[in-house]
Amino acid sequence: MVNYFGIIKQIKEYADQNNVPIMVEEGISYLTNYIIKNDVREVLEIGTAIGYSAILMALASPNVSITSIERDEKRYLEALKNIKKLELEDRIQLIYKDALDVQLEDKFDLIFIDAAKAQNIKFFEKFEKNLLPNGTIITDNMNFHGLVHQKEEEIKSKNLRALVRKVKEYIEFLHKNEKYTTEILDIGDGLAISRPKNQNNIV
Repeated sequence: MVNYFGIIKQIKEYADQNNVPIMVEEGISYLTNYIIKNDVREVLEIGTAIGYSAILMALASPNVSITSIERDEKRYLEALKNIKKLELEDRIQLIYKDALDVQLEDKFDLIFIDAAKAQNIKFFEKFEKNLLPNGTIITDNMNFHGLVHQKEEEIKSKNLRALVRKVKEYIEFLHKNEKYTTEILDIGDGLAISRPKNQNNIV
């Protein structure tokens, strides 16, 4: 029998020891509950890392299948290993490629964006065609570790300032996007919930 709790604990410890960013508890809890409440069947995840969120999404419901894209080889291989340990290979399909080079025809109930923050707008625009009419696009790290709410001059690192600017640009892009209604939730590290206008599923 698979020791789910033990393996997930190991994944979290590996992430901590190797500086791999994974979703905070509050964020992953919202995501898994969203899947259950909305009977989500097909998920596209941009940014697998070591498979933590894909695994917890798969464990949330036996009906859900996940396609997840990762461009970092070391993380991709670690994710493969973790998925195999939990015997979820039949429900989580990993793609080792830069998401911007991936072409998909499939349609998804949920698209979860959790990859390079500077590319969020490009990810959104590229994959929105893969969203089902009643689907949702959820994006993580809208608070970006609290830095989005800080004054720019207080952020010492030039690279961090540039990333925070990109996150702010993405939030502005979402709010100005006339095809979607977006709510920014102060849950976890900040989640953007974007739904096509005139749809029915609001949870």
